Amino acid sequence: MLERVPSAEDIRGMSEKEIAVLAGEIRDFIIQKTAVKGGHLSSNLGTVELTLALFRSFDLPKDKVIWDVGHQSYAYKLLSGRMEGFDHLRDLHGMSGFPKVRESAYDCFDTGHSSTSLSAGIGFVKARDLLKQDYKVVSIIGDGSMTGGEAFEALNNAAVLKSNFIIVLNDNEMSISRNVGGLRKYLTEIRSAKGYNQAKENVKKTLSGIPRIGAGLVDKLSSFKDGLKEVLMPSGMVFENLGITYLGPVDGHDVMEMEKLFLRAKEMDRCVLIHVMTTKGKGYGPAESNPERYHGVNPFDPATGRPVSRKKGLTYSDVFGKFLVNAAKTAPDICAITAAMTCNVGLYSFRKHFPERFFDVGIAEQHAVTFAAGLAMAGLHPYVAVFSSFLQRAYDQIVHDVCMQDLPVVFGVDRAGIVGRDGETHQGAFDLAYLSSVPNMAVAAPKDGAELEAMLRFSLTYRHPLAIRYPRGLAMTYEEAMRSCRGEEREGTQEIALGKAEVLQEGSDVLILAVGEMVKEGRETARLLEETGRRATLVNMRFVKPWDSETVARLLPAHRTVVTLEDGVLIGGFGEQVSAWLAGQDTSVRMIRVGIPDLFVPQGDTADLKRYLGMDAQSITGRILGEG
Repeated sequence: MLERVPSAEDIRGMSEKEIAVLAGEIRDFIIQKTAVKGGHLSSNLGTVELTLALFRSFDLPKDKVIWDVGHQSYAYKLLSGRMEGFDHLRDLHGMSGFPKVRESAYDCFDTGHSSTSLSAGIGFVKARDLLKQDYKVVSIIGDGSMTGGEAFEALNNAAVLKSNFIIVLNDNEMSISRNVGGLRKYLTEIRSAKGYNQAKENVKKTLSGIPRIGAGLVDKLSSFKDGLKEVLMPSGMVFENLGITYLGPVDGHDVMEMEKLFLRAKEMDRCVLIHVMTTKGKGYGPAESNPERYHGVNPFDPATGRPVSRKKGLTYSDVFGKFLVNAAKTAPDICAITAAMTCNVGLYSFRKHFPERFFDVGIAEQHAVTFAAGLAMAGLHPYVAVFSSFLQRAYDQIVHDVCMQDLPVVFGVDRAGIVGRDGETHQGAFDLAYLSSVPNMAVAAPKDGAELEAMLRFSLTYRHPLAIRYPRGLAMTYEEAMRSCRGEEREGTQEIALGKAEVLQEGSDVLILAVGEMVKEGRETARLLEETGRRATLVNMRFVKPWDSETVARLLPAHRTVVTLEDGVLIGGFGEQVSAWLAGQDTSVRMIRVGIPDLFVPQGDTADLKRYLGMDAQSITGRILGEG
């Protein structure tokens, strides 16, 4: 059926059997494409039938569909005419793995972070009504995203709408890690309350069979139905008590049943929530059995589910997690916090060894930071492991609750800098700038895994706010990891002192000040310069705040050019700090700042993106030599 992508009219005309065949073909297509390109797998396999039900029930793209996060929208992209785009999925200038307005009229709102679809949907509803337009608005949100504070804020507003707004709660019991908390427990109770829907249908059937008065009784069933819910459904009836009409739960892999509920919901003049139960990884054995592992995948063998190629060693996340486990054995005040990403940030082993000191707060970064502040104020030493792009959601809590009170909270800022193929919403471009702007916060960036370990050792006795930011990817080779496990110090590894840099080589003429991951580009730049007869000085800055102006002042007289290298935005970044400092010195050195310009970094391979942004060694060398 996918030799020619079916139109919405084709899909509406299909029988139940044909729909099942089409769903299978869509799953095969997604598996084969992600096996080659990588991407989000298990979340997309879980929403195939939901997508088909949307195309059968709504007038797309006139009606607006907003996917929360959007990493479950592959089937939607496929059925909206973007089949060929999958050949360049997540490549530079290729099709995004998330909804993008610039790609298609079917994508009405850019997404990538969680818990936003309800707020955006209410915006569309209010605009539609004010402009006197006629279309439906459907916001799809997962049970994991529903734990985010913004989702609750939106529900509070949605409850008083006097206009049609449809919320689809895609309940697969997962965010990235398995869901936690009270909402998870409540939804579990709803899933198990099968008696309600069966009893409701039995009552309707019985009443309809009564001659002459049966149809009228069915029409007046709503008040009885509400009472029946109170008896047969879990206590609380959270959504109904808020004022939101609740429909479901319904099997999220039964297209015809979902279509019935969608058609009912379209007729209501208020907010309606349809509770859809799906299986993450549906139809692919490895993903169904381990949906967390197959949430985001690199290229793999579809027959086995195993990665095509995997470098042996430890990632930065692994190094962070292993260190914390070892440290916690002798430091009972250490505790670890994650926001629904246990394995992704390297805390699986910590959860296993210290369950009473491990806290997964769900998709709730703001709560995670203030919760950490409370732990710290009460005498514990919390470590918050979080992706850079998600930590920015808690900026106010960092400022007000942690830094203003000067509390010993350590932030493991994972996926910092250029992350790669997930694109604009996931690049860790801003942390250097926004963290450095806050009083009392120290900001460090290791050049490799051994230095990350050294910084974490430093963090054990540093009793102030500290952010250690590190990139995605391999931090140690297998051999280095084995030496680390045996407790062997890597040759040349120095102890960390607050605000002190490491001079890697001394030369003259060109002074390169590199931050974290960009030390690698600094090394290669120094090598390329040496081929032209210039021996540059290379400094691993280690700290962006406070930064080592004393060492730079000592080195400065022998140099005519200062180059700063950072994998963060230039505005407000490290280079800007150095530039401002140089302006106050009695010097006329040439200044080159290398980093992310004033744009949102697109998706693509990390090496391709560095070239695109002029942050690779060849481009840097060209600028130094006046060639670029």
